[in-house]
Amino acid sequence: MIHRFLPYLIAFITGSIGVFAFSPFDYWGIAYISMLGLLYVAKNPHKKTALRASFLWGVSFFSIATSWLHVSIHQFGGSPLWLSYFLVFVLACYLSLFPLLFTYLVQHFKVVSPVIFGTIWTFSEFLRGWLFTGFPWLLFGYTQIDTPFAGIAPIFGVTGLTFFVVWLSAVIFNAISAITQQPQKIKFALFNILLGISVTGVVSFAKTNYATSLENKAITITLAQGNIEQSLKWDPDYLQSTLQIYANLIRPNLAKSDLIILPESALPALEESIQPFFDELNQASQHSKTDIMIGTVHRDESSGKLFNSIALVDGNYSSTTAQRYNKHHLVPFGEYVPLESLLRPLGSVFNLPMSAFQSGDNIQPDLISKDRRFMGAICYEIIESSQLQTNLKDDTDFILTISNDAWFGDSYGPWQHFQMARMRALELAKPVIRATNTGVTAFIDAQGKVIRQAPQFVQTTLTEKIAPTIGKTPYAVFGNKPLYALLVLFVLLRVIGNFIQKRIASRLNHG
Repeated sequence: MIHRFLPYLIAFITGSIGVFAFSPFDYWGIAYISMLGLLYVAKNPHKKTALRASFLWGVSFFSIATSWLHVSIHQFGGSPLWLSYFLVFVLACYLSLFPLLFTYLVQHFKVVSPVIFGTIWTFSEFLRGWLFTGFPWLLFGYTQIDTPFAGIAPIFGVTGLTFFVVWLSAVIFNAISAITQQPQKIKFALFNILLGISVTGVVSFAKTNYATSLENKAITITLAQGNIEQSLKWDPDYLQSTLQIYANLIRPNLAKSDLIILPESALPALEESIQPFFDELNQASQHSKTDIMIGTVHRDESSGKLFNSIALVDGNYSSTTAQRYNKHHLVPFGEYVPLESLLRPLGSVFNLPMSAFQSGDNIQPDLISKDRRFMGAICYEIIESSQLQTNLKDDTDFILTISNDAWFGDSYGPWQHFQMARMRALELAKPVIRATNTGVTAFIDAQGKVIRQAPQFVQTTLTEKIAPTIGKTPYAVFGNKPLYALLVLFVLLRVIGNFIQKRIASRLNHG
């Protein structure tokens, strides 16, 4: 009886603990334990058991690791607590289809090669990040940012790091299986272990600094963290208080900082409706020689489209001509509602504040302040590694990301988000400047290390003199193309190898 339920127990436990590999817990070794659990159930000799247990692994992993989503659904979407958790569970069930696909392919092709395990997982994660606009959250590669293996990221990105986690887990899994179940394959197991040790050793020591810091171009930047409660943020009666909070945070830093940055939708009103406030900021910028970047809600005059935007106030500001970045990758249901005419009438969960945005262009110019170039990314976009890699210019100095993670309260969601921002710095060898409403507000260097960080849930400013970098990583130049080419090559070599083995076996049998 115990043996019958063991795969499900292992799936539940190893899936549930996966969250602890990510921030804020950062027990990165758990990523390998969690993946070993999935490999164990995926290779179960009974296909139905393997598929069911893999789905359970996914539901356990995603239900717990994305449980923070219920905060926005319940507290700010107005849904009952039970419904908020049920919707998180439904999302987890959908996301679990991708580990299920992984196991199906492993079973169908009788996979034993660690490289092919990694290749199939990479394929399933690609689909998860692409279908229905994608949800590329919780890739195991993120857990490795503070490990000796982080040097993979500037070459192959977080996708390559994720492949590495699965590959190494599969090497360990095959070694354990050979030792415990097939003693005749002990030599093969030892070979796998030695190969794993060799590759991880090379990866650990093969760290290269791809960027050079330009200290002569360093500028002083202040990040304003308003700490406005989400329940008050969109209250029209609280608007004047919000404006006063940010005015108080900006004023002491004028003429002291080169640039002041406010978080996503810092001023919760249509930009065009609070022009007197912007005019005051523009005059202050002109007199102090300090530029101000603001997360705004902007309606384009010519098209009438509504954008989640970053606007630059530099002494020459005008709502129609200001430099701005308009968010491209919008969050379904949070910033726009698919099948709007059908879903909006169903309830408040489909009517969150500011859920009628339009997408900005995929490729947009950098924002230029004090002759420094800032590539914009608003909130969720910082997790889109391909979008940032595509937008990176030869003369980009910094990655600027603004966010409002107050939607998720004091959960671990904002820390997972912050970890992904750090990975973008490492992948592209560019400092990341991150301004948020409630945290995590920080300056991150080109190696993904935190330079300075403000405490969460405090009304404060964070100031740092930070230098841009010059130089590009292989990932910045080529993106995921080299990794995908390698994976296709691995599959082709495997297919050719199997074909040759079958031909040899056929000849021996006929001989």
